[in-house]
Amino acid sequence: MKNQPKIFNTISELHSAMNQAKPVHPLISIINYGEAIFDPKDFEQGIILDFYKISFKTHFTGKLRYGQGFYDFEEGGMSFVSPGQILKMQDEEADYTGMSLNIHPDFIRPYSLNSNIKNYGFFNYSAAEALYLSEKEKETILNVFASIQNELNERIDNFSQDVIISQIELLLNYSNRFYNRQFITRKAGNHDVLVKLEAEINDYFDTEKTLLNGVLTVQFLADQLNLSPRYLSDLLRNLCGQNTQQFIHDKLIEKAKEYIANGTYSVSEIGYKLGFEHPQSFNKLFKKKTNLSPIAFKESFNKN
Repeated sequence: MKNQPKIFNTISELHSAMNQAKPVHPLISIINYGEAIFDPKDFEQGIILDFYKISFKTHFTGKLRYGQGFYDFEEGGMSFVSPGQILKMQDEEADYTGMSLNIHPDFIRPYSLNSNIKNYGFFNYSAAEALYLSEKEKETILNVFASIQNELNERIDNFSQDVIISQIELLLNYSNRFYNRQFITRKAGNHDVLVKLEAEINDYFDTEKTLLNGVLTVQFLADQLNLSPRYLSDLLRNLCGQNTQQFIHDKLIEKAKEYIANGTYSVSEIGYKLGFEHPQSFNKLFKKKTNLSPIAFKESFNKN
């Protein structure tokens, strides 16, 4: 339908839509965007791929969108898309140079990569959280792309799949390393995110949004900061050694201790004020984080 995203079930279908020759292998291919011919208006409602897509872009003048956020790759970089995600193109001109590695899940299914690929969090990042590469990093990534392309073009034999799988794993491990470098080089900007995060958490507790929305969630904070939940957790882990859920729990316990010290509310009321529907859930979390029940903590606090 015209108002629905275009679904590509196979890599061959994507090649056809890009006016490219059929892929050498039906379950894996590399598309050179400089050779692709298509009208972006045909995909203005977005596309959904039933396979993984790892894109390397060197020059980008079109815009891609996840939700309401636009991004461009004028400086070059990488993006990662999992099967089932919606990718949108928004612009009259969608001219960019680079390539995409398309991998059907069936290609990796017999290998440990089939389960390990879920550990590469950047497949759950939004497009605005793309990986930007240095010149040396670009060279490294391009070399891996070239190795995969050469393997596809020159020798499809009993060892081809093993070799290509190892190259894909190498590509993903390099991407992991370069993302870690990006978190480090953007540390100043990421600290700004941390300041905003703490402000959002304080506002959530102080304005008692807990009474309306319940316990503070990772998704809520990610939405407020315009970040994907996985990217926010990886950013926090790099900055302070905790994921977002752990960070929330620590802040929640701090607030609970503040309420207990105030002495105005019962334990059940404190749990309710923090968004817990059942006091038992609050008690369990508090004891897990402090090794004391809220009542025991209150008694020890009063002794002091």
